[in-house]
Amino acid sequence: MSDGHLAMGGGAEFDLVRRLLDTWGARASGIGDDAAVIDVPDGERLVASTDASVENVHFKRGWMTPRELGARAATAALSDLAAMGARPLGLLLALGLPENWQAAAEELADGVGATASALACPIVGGNVTRSSELTLTVTVLGSAARPLSRSGASPGDIMFVTGRLGGPGAALAALLADRDPEPTARARFIAPTARIAEGRWLAAHGATALIDISDGLLADAGHLANASGVSLSLDVDAVPCLADCDTRTALLSGEEYELLVSVPSGVALATNAFERTFGIPLTRIGVVIERQDESVLTTGGGVLVAGHDHLVG
Repeated sequence: MSDGHLAMGGGAEFDLVRRLLDTWGARASGIGDDAAVIDVPDGERLVASTDASVENVHFKRGWMTPRELGARAATAALSDLAAMGARPLGLLLALGLPENWQAAAEELADGVGATASALACPIVGGNVTRSSELTLTVTVLGSAARPLSRSGASPGDIMFVTGRLGGPGAALAALLADRDPEPTARARFIAPTARIAEGRWLAAHGATALIDISDGLLADAGHLANASGVSLSLDVDAVPCLADCDTRTALLSGEEYELLVSVPSGVALATNAFERTFGIPLTRIGVVIERQDESVLTTGGGVLVAGHDHLVG
């Protein structure tokens, strides 16, 4: 086969794989063996993560097209590489496909391929199986010379966040109420962006700790604080909100896939250069302080509220 794929036998499973490969074209490489072989650049470390999108848990079928769903599932996984300051090396898709989704397989694959292509991440393997509900489990592999983590923040560091928050939370609230979301909010929920280039820029400009906002700003601020053994003091009034989103929504809104980052106070972070380069703001929203009873303290007009928990409906 082309693009380094191995020849495969007959049967429904391999027929489906061939359909996916036809859809992906040059976006996939080396498919057909028992495992993918990935070259990691000299002096860099392998970074890996897995993320699952499950029908009726993370989405309902009517909320988005199959292509949007595939793109979103790949974005969610690749965002974990962004949160480590890593560049992508490969993506693997484990697809659980019910009978009533069979006809949409190529559209799902095209969405995954679109995200992979946009972020220069080849599709290098995966698995297909029957399933009672649609599942897309995406594993991503990347590399970085100095992978960032949640555990590097120190008292005195300054906290910044990328982008403007609240859109996914507002869109999800509308969808759960059987209302059409506002277009900008819907776009932020349905078609988020994995901030790969932004994460690498932050890593190169002195970031000490980094996390993506998939559980909500307050929740993920708490995760970073706990991992680092510190507390965060956040200025609620400084949180950048998407137009028509209130501060509470911005604080709680999960699945943002923006980045929360700590930077030493002595580093003059070029926020204007960041915005010119990436077209989104980089906003100072707080400081790292010595460990307190609470992992996140807020100042300004807001109150501390709980974030998102994947195991709670």
